[in-house]
Amino acid sequence: MEEIVQHKQSDQISLNEVILKLHGWWKYFLKNWVIIVICGLAGAGLGLTYSLMKKPNYVGELTFVMEDGKTNPLSAYMGLASQFGIDLGGGSSSGVFAGDNVIEFLKSRLMVERTLLTPVQWENKQISLADLYIKAYELDKAWEKNPALKGLHYPLGLERTKFSLRQDSILNVIQGTLVKQNLEIAKVDKKLAFIGVKCTSLNEIFSKTFTERLVKEATNFYISTKIGRSKVNVDKLQISADSLELLLNRKTYSVAASQDVNQNPARQVASVGTEVQARDKMVLQTMYAEVIKNLELSKMAMAQETPVVQVVDTPILPLKKEKFGKLKGLILGGFVGGFLILGFLVARRVIRNALASK
Repeated sequence: MEEIVQHKQSDQISLNEVILKLHGWWKYFLKNWVIIVICGLAGAGLGLTYSLMKKPNYVGELTFVMEDGKTNPLSAYMGLASQFGIDLGGGSSSGVFAGDNVIEFLKSRLMVERTLLTPVQWENKQISLADLYIKAYELDKAWEKNPALKGLHYPLGLERTKFSLRQDSILNVIQGTLVKQNLEIAKVDKKLAFIGVKCTSLNEIFSKTFTERLVKEATNFYISTKIGRSKVNVDKLQISADSLELLLNRKTYSVAASQDVNQNPARQVASVGTEVQARDKMVLQTMYAEVIKNLELSKMAMAQETPVVQVVDTPILPLKKEKFGKLKGLILGGFVGGFLILGFLVARRVIRNALASK
């Protein structure tokens, strides 16, 4: 019983100590309220100044959807053609644009760098998007004091393989920064196939152009890769069709010339040459008809295999601005200023008490 009473008394003493300490801290902060208010107002003033000096960001947004070509209506024709050793393509589909792969594909280094090296009109001249990014973020001014980077730019028409080591390094840095800080790619809705691409930067033209070019470059690269085999088959069949057409035309003229010759009807051997040429003509006609049929089927297969990218929404000038608001600057700055001064006061009192107890 005595232990229970002592335990309750110790709990009461601990609670009283806590209340006394909190009261002591309250009196301490109240004593320094002028400093706290001044620092809070100073922080609010700095936050307001920051909001006024901070340049606005421009947001370029584009939404597109890619046609899903999982089924191929020419599969029956391709099956028949394969029996004769003819490959019409379209039998396998690339997964680059399938599902969420398209998001990573658009963020890839290859696509971003290709986009950065495309031309854009700026101040009555054409420059690369990489140079426009450098100007927008004033990197060229920051490089003025660095002889190794001064005057670094990316001229149009220069092959990627001829870039210097510094150009490669800076382009890699810009690409990484864009993907991490400026570029957002995601599905508009998980249940839908719509893909949203958003670029946020300090330059309105850069945000708009980069968003549009990125989707265009990725689409062109994907299409050229996907239909590559089908195009090879179409080109081969086209060459065969052109050659057979030329031979068929020549054979037609030869048959007509042979029939026009005045031959002795009593001698049947005289018509043998005409019959041989007519037979060769029929063979060429059959071969030509088959090649043309396979050529048209290959073209249809290639058209079916070619993905269709439908752009739903494109960025339109003037773009939406994202600016650090004045009210936000006041509140956030005041909070940070007050928090810092409170932390300083707490640290100062703790240190004084520790020194006084020694």
